[in-house]
Amino acid sequence: MTKSDKFHSSVDEVPVKKLQNCSPNTEESTDLGRWRLKAERGRQTWHYLSTDKKVELWPQTYADKYYLGLPLDLPTLPTPHTPIESAINGLSFFSHLQLPPGNWACEYGGPLFLLPGLVITWHVTNTPIPASMAIEISRYLFARQNPEDGGWGLHIEGHSSVFGTAMNYVVLRLLGAHEEDKRLIKARGKLHELGGALNGPHWAKFWLSVLGVMEWDAVNPVPPELWLLPDWVPIAPWRWWIHMRQVFLPMSFIASKHFSFPSTPLTRQLRDELYTQPYSSINFASHRNSIAPADNYHPKTWILNIINWALVSIWNPLLRTSYLTERAEEWAFDLIQREDENTDFANLGPVNAPMNFLACYIVEGEGSYSVKRHRERMHDFLWMKGEGMLMNGTNGVQTWDTSFLVQAVVEAGLAVEPQWRPMLIKALEFLDDQQIRENCREQDICYRQQRKGAWAFSTREQGYTVSDCTSEALKAVIMLQNLAGFPSLVSDQRIYDAIDTLCTMQNASGGFGSYEKTRGSEYMEYLNAAEVFGRIMVEYDYPECTTGVVTALSLFSKYYPTYRKQEIAKIKQGALEYIRKAQRQDGSWYGSWGICFTYAGMFALESLASIGETYTNSSRVRKGCEFFLGKQMEDGGWGESYKACETGVYTHHAKSQIVQTCWALLAMMEAEYPHKEPLEKAVRLIMARQTAQGAWEQEAIEGVFNKSWGKKGLWQRELTTGQHDFVPKLQALLANQSAGDVCKEIWECEDIMIFANDLDLTDMMLNSCFTEQIQETTHVWCLDFWDL
Repeated sequence: MTKSDKFHSSVDEVPVKKLQNCSPNTEESTDLGRWRLKAERGRQTWHYLSTDKKVELWPQTYADKYYLGLPLDLPTLPTPHTPIESAINGLSFFSHLQLPPGNWACEYGGPLFLLPGLVITWHVTNTPIPASMAIEISRYLFARQNPEDGGWGLHIEGHSSVFGTAMNYVVLRLLGAHEEDKRLIKARGKLHELGGALNGPHWAKFWLSVLGVMEWDAVNPVPPELWLLPDWVPIAPWRWWIHMRQVFLPMSFIASKHFSFPSTPLTRQLRDELYTQPYSSINFASHRNSIAPADNYHPKTWILNIINWALVSIWNPLLRTSYLTERAEEWAFDLIQREDENTDFANLGPVNAPMNFLACYIVEGEGSYSVKRHRERMHDFLWMKGEGMLMNGTNGVQTWDTSFLVQAVVEAGLAVEPQWRPMLIKALEFLDDQQIRENCREQDICYRQQRKGAWAFSTREQGYTVSDCTSEALKAVIMLQNLAGFPSLVSDQRIYDAIDTLCTMQNASGGFGSYEKTRGSEYMEYLNAAEVFGRIMVEYDYPECTTGVVTALSLFSKYYPTYRKQEIAKIKQGALEYIRKAQRQDGSWYGSWGICFTYAGMFALESLASIGETYTNSSRVRKGCEFFLGKQMEDGGWGESYKACETGVYTHHAKSQIVQTCWALLAMMEAEYPHKEPLEKAVRLIMARQTAQGAWEQEAIEGVFNKSWGKKGLWQRELTTGQHDFVPKLQALLANQSAGDVCKEIWECEDIMIFANDLDLTDMMLNSCFTEQIQETTHVWCLDFWDL
C-alpha cells in the first residue's frame, strides 16, 4: 500500500466553508497545494487533502504541480542550439510528468456541456458533493464565463448559447452560487436575451426536465421502442455511431420513465430564473422545436419533424401500449447494464455515464452496488487545473498520449540512450497492462465491436476498441520491443490479436472509422436530433484513423512478414486508395479529431510516405505540401482556428500555434519536402517558444469533435474532391432550372466530382432542402435537391 492509498477516501472533507448560501459575488477557491492526482493502473482521480498530516505524508509530485499551474522548481536547462538539443530538453521535462503506472496524463477539456449532466445527476440522486469540488467547479465555470455578455458556449472558445448558458447557470446555482451574484445576473440577462431556456436544444431540455425545472412535454420523443426493432431494419439503433447510440440508450429509458426530481425551493427558484415568462403560463408542448439561432448548429430535418409529430400525436397517445413500453424499457435497461459490465461502470464517456448512473438509480435504488459504483466512477472524468475543476471529454487520454510519446522518443533516436530507458520501460509496462485481453460477453447481443488485442483511447477498463489508438499503441510496443535492452512484454500472439481486430474494422470504402465499421447509411443523418452536432448518426471514415492502421500494418509486416500477408496487403491498398480519394482539390484533407486540415494532412502524408509516395514522385503529395506552404504564417509557424472544423474552410488563427506548427512540420518531413528554408523557419519558432525548463506553454484548443455545420440552415460537408468551380456552376444552374432538373443533370454527367465545402449559395438554393443524398457510382457523386 502506498502512502497515497492510506489517505484515499471517496469524499474528502475540505477545511473551508461550503458555497451553499454564501454571500453574493464572493470569490472562493481551495488551496491548490492540497490537491493530488492518484493514478492506479491508468485510472486517474483527483483528491483534496483535508489535514496537514495528509499533506505531509502524500507530497505533491511534479505532475501534480504542473497540472495545477504551480511552480515546479525545476532547474534551468542549457540553452539549445540545435533541434535535437531542444528535443532532449523537452524530453527531460516530460520525464518529470510520467505517472507511477508508466503513462502520461493531461487535461482533455474544452466542452462546456459535460459538467451539467454530472452535477444534475449528483443532485437528483442525492449524491454528496465534496465542498472542494463544488468550489473548484464553480471557479472554473466563472473563469470560463464570456466576459462580454456573461454567457457560456458549447466549448471554451465558442459563442454564448442557450445550451451553454442555461446549463452552466443551473450548475452554479446547484453548487450554491447566489442568484444575486453579479456574474449570474449578467448570465441571466444573456439567457433571457436568447429567449430563455425554452430555446435550448434537445439535450438541454432533457436535463432540465430531469431536474424538474422544465416539463417533459417540451422534449422531443426519444422512444426506447426503437431498441425492439429487428436488426435488419435500416434505422435500428445498433447501426448508429457508438457515441450516439450509447447516449440515446439511457436517454430513451429515462425519458420513457418521465423521471423528474421533486420540487424544492431551489428548483422553484430556477423555474423563475430560467424563463422570460411565468413558469405556470408556459405551454411547454408548443416549444418542442423552439431553439435559438445561436444553438441551431445542425437544424432538424423536415423528415425528423414529421416523425416527431407522429410520435407525439399518434404513437404515444393511441398506439403505445403499456406492454410494449415495459418490454422496451426492460431491454433498454438490460443494454445499460451490459454497458456497465463491459466497462466496470467507466462507460463510454462523460455524456452517457451520468445517464447510466441515473437509470440505475431509478431501477435499483440508493443502496445498490450499481449506484455506489457509478458514484465512484464519476470522479474519473473530473480534472483539476489552475483555474478550477472541469470535466474531461473521456476518462483520460492515457494510452493515446503514452503511445505517441514513445514513438517520438524512438524516432528521435533517443530511445537507445541509457538515461531514457527506465522511463520507456515503464511506458512499455503500461501499454502491456492496458491491452484488452478478451471480447465482451455476448458481444453480438450488446452490439460491440471485437476488442481482443485492442487498446482503448484511455484505459483497458473503459474497454472500447479504437482503430487508431490500437494502431499507435501497437506501433509503440513493436518499436520498443525490437530495440536492444528492452523486454518483450507483449507476446507475438497478443500482437497477432491486435492485428486480427484491426482487420475486422475496414469499411467498404477502404477507410477506417473510429470504434467500428460503418453500420448504417448516411441517410440516417436525417434523424439527427441533437441540433448542436453534425455527422453523429453513423460511423464515418477518417484519414486520421485510416493512417494509423496503414502505418501500424506496415510496421507489423516489417517484423512479421508472413502473418496474413496477402490480406494485409489488400487492406493497405484499399486504405491508401481511400486516402487518395479523400484529398480535396486544393491538396488538403479534412480532419475530424483535431484542428483540422493541419491535423488530417499530417496523417495523410504519413500514409502516403509509408508506401514510398513523396514530394519527388507524387503529384498528390506535392499538392499536399503546397497547401501547407500556402498556410504558413509570417513568423514561420502554422495556426488554424477551430472555425475550420465548423465551416469546412481553412481558417487562420490570430497567432501561430506550436502544436499545429509541429503537425505541419511532421507532414512536410514525411513527404520529404526538399526545400529546407520554410521548415527551418518553423523549427526556429518552436525552439524560440520553449521555456527554460524544456516545456511549451498551452496555447489555443487543438481539437473540436463532431463539427457543427448548419450554416444558414444548410447541411454542409465535404463531398470528396473535384472541380473547384462546382459551386458557381450550381448557382448558375439553379437560377434557371428547378432543383430536380439540376439534380438530374448532375446525375447524368459521367465524371463529375463535387467540391462543396462552404455552401454559401443563392437564395433559391437556400430555399431548397439540401439533403446530402449521396449516390456513388464508379465516377459519380450526386447531390439530390428537393424543393420544399
